[in-house]
Amino acid sequence: MPKNNKKRKRKWILTSVLFITIGGSIVATLFSKKDDAISIETGKVERRDITEEVVANGRVQPVLQVKISPEVSGEIIELPVKEAQKIKKGDLLLRIKPDFYIANRNSAEANYKSSLSDLVTGNANLAKAKAELERNKELFNSELISESVFMDFETSFQIAEASLKSSEHRVEMAQASLERSEEELAKTTIVSPLDGTVSQLRSKLGERVVGTAQQAGTDVMTIVDLNEMEARVDIGEMDIVLIEIGQKATLEVDAFRDQEFTGIVTEIANAARNAGSGGGQSQEATRFEVKIHIQEKANFRPGMSVTANIETRYRTGVLAVPIASVTTRLPIEKNEVHQTGSEGEEDGQAEADEKPAKNRPEKRENKKEKINRPVEVVFVVENNMVRQQAVKLGISDNGYFEIKEGLKENWEIVTGGFLAISRELQDGDKVSQDGVSPEIVAAP
Repeated sequence: MPKNNKKRKRKWILTSVLFITIGGSIVATLFSKKDDAISIETGKVERRDITEEVVANGRVQPVLQVKISPEVSGEIIELPVKEAQKIKKGDLLLRIKPDFYIANRNSAEANYKSSLSDLVTGNANLAKAKAELERNKELFNSELISESVFMDFETSFQIAEASLKSSEHRVEMAQASLERSEEELAKTTIVSPLDGTVSQLRSKLGERVVGTAQQAGTDVMTIVDLNEMEARVDIGEMDIVLIEIGQKATLEVDAFRDQEFTGIVTEIANAARNAGSGGGQSQEATRFEVKIHIQEKANFRPGMSVTANIETRYRTGVLAVPIASVTTRLPIEKNEVHQTGSEGEEDGQAEADEKPAKNRPEKRENKKEKINRPVEVVFVVENNMVRQQAVKLGISDNGYFEIKEGLKENWEIVTGGFLAISRELQDGDKVSQDGVSPEIVAAP
């Protein structure tokens, strides 16, 4: 009897140990499954307004600026202006030593007067030759002189007539030379072509300058109108196709940190800044200059750094999700139906795609290539699990993507954290919600 009790006691102990082991395994499994759930943040798909922008950097410059370069060469003998000095249209900017040009004018004037004297003499000679020709013509008709004598008088008249025409041409040439010399003399005095401010004064009193009539010429100074300013920014070739005349822009000037300015696109370059002959390849980025007129008045200085946010496209009341919620994954067959078409058509198409095509190996290869190409997806939360949902994106702003296909309003989606969305989450994974992302719930 004691022996049987001992056996029953041993059996009971083994049974208890077995139950404890099984129970522990179940509890461990439950806790393990709970620990396997990926921690996420969620939000709702909502409608909002989205403005797509192109961001570019550049400099503030005057709309109107004129480089002052003399048309004649010589020494600067007067330079009454200074850097940053305000001036009026017609004010003296500089004067070049005129001695050489005065001498040229005097010489041209003398030649002109001499040619006028020759013209008077030519007229007198022609009148005399004409009178003699007419008198001897009567004598010739009366047979009082020979034909050879008459021909001499006729030749003299023709010579006098030609000499007069030559004198007239010399007068015209002398007059043109005189006018040119007077213009050159006048160009030794340079006045301001507009109301503005002296900028970038490059020359000094006594310095010799080169005129533009001979070569490139010397840039003495620049006159700018600081009342009308613009931002000149460089935009890459991928974004320049989005820019149009008249688009609005928000401008941030580094010197005015707490202010924003508005602008309008007024000019778009047709050629890139570094456009070459096309014979070689350049590693430099291709950029186009865009000019944006600044609407507000401020104490801008030429050359100030500016950042422009140009509004290129605008959507009102569209489905949108945070940029952080969109990632890429290899597509799965059950999610292909969410990319295009209605649900019924997509289901039918999915079933058709699942059937293997016989004797059509090329299409099988094409389908395989399509499946292996990553697509944009968003993870939809359903019953503490995620469903990988392919989406078609539209425009975007700094925080949100427009959703053109794939999602519906008020669907709950994964909006964080970063590692879960970018790497960890897969279709069908269990998730635990840490919270709701505030930016997705906030009103647009």
